[in-house]
Amino acid sequence: MTSALEAHGLTKRFGRRRDPALRDCAFRLPAGRICALVGPNGAGKSTLLALAAGLTRPTTGTVRVLGTDPGSARHRLAYVAQDKPLYPHLTVAETLRMGAGLNPGRWDAEAADRVAGPLDRDARVRTLSGGRRTRLALALALGKRPELLLLDEPMADLDPLARHQLMGLLMADAAERGTTVVMSSHILGELEDVCDHLLLVDAGRVRLGGGIDDILAAHTLLTGPVADLAPHTVVECRVTGRQLTALVRHDGPVDRTSWHTTAPSLEDLLLAHLRAPEAPPLLTPDATPVADGAVAA
Repeated sequence: MTSALEAHGLTKRFGRRRDPALRDCAFRLPAGRICALVGPNGAGKSTLLALAAGLTRPTTGTVRVLGTDPGSARHRLAYVAQDKPLYPHLTVAETLRMGAGLNPGRWDAEAADRVAGPLDRDARVRTLSGGRRTRLALALALGKRPELLLLDEPMADLDPLARHQLMGLLMADAAERGTTVVMSSHILGELEDVCDHLLLVDAGRVRLGGGIDDILAAHTLLTGPVADLAPHTVVECRVTGRQLTALVRHDGPVDRTSWHTTAPSLEDLLLAHLRAPEAPPLLTPDATPVADGAVAA
């Protein structure tokens, strides 16, 4: 299975900070997936996206993008940063023409226009609201026809209706072209509806990685009398009186005569892992790096 993004021992330090932004990350993202990149503020999500985009280099370790190093893959990917950097003195029309000029042979004017939609083509970027700048930045990204689309909190500036409309456009375009999308967001419900793959980053480490269905299927919420939870891996456990509630990674069959079992929601699972940083990480087989010796960034 072709990889869109793969990391081996990926570590990034900034200056003399004691704790690295990323530390010893290893994971694999198969091509064609829509990946939710989640984690608390300062977890390393933006650093990971910047490394994948080739805007910064690892301190140690390697990252591969579309089978090569990020610099060589730059024309095949698009990256929308949180601050949506655009030239403020250009008009919307000039910005779109610049996108076409920078991507000869690849530019899809129809896709860019669909996303730019209601924007006044004569308006200068500096006069646009945050949401309208987001729309223009996404138009540039989709107009490039990327094989890999990296989005850092792309919908944060949008109102709910615009967010819904643009998310629909993004997902329809990705499905039509088979684009791999990595999208960070704090709105878990938004991601659960559109994503099929998950990377949970916390304190610079990848805590969970793999297909969302596979990760959910590996966990069970148990409720019952206080008892030994062996042989299962306990993620989080709470005791109220004589009643125990635990999220476990079930290692073997669950005794359903002793426990009431519930399938956790994605939000329940993520919050439990964030509350329990000591819980061991989990990478499903399709998220496990296939080999060492990746191409250095």
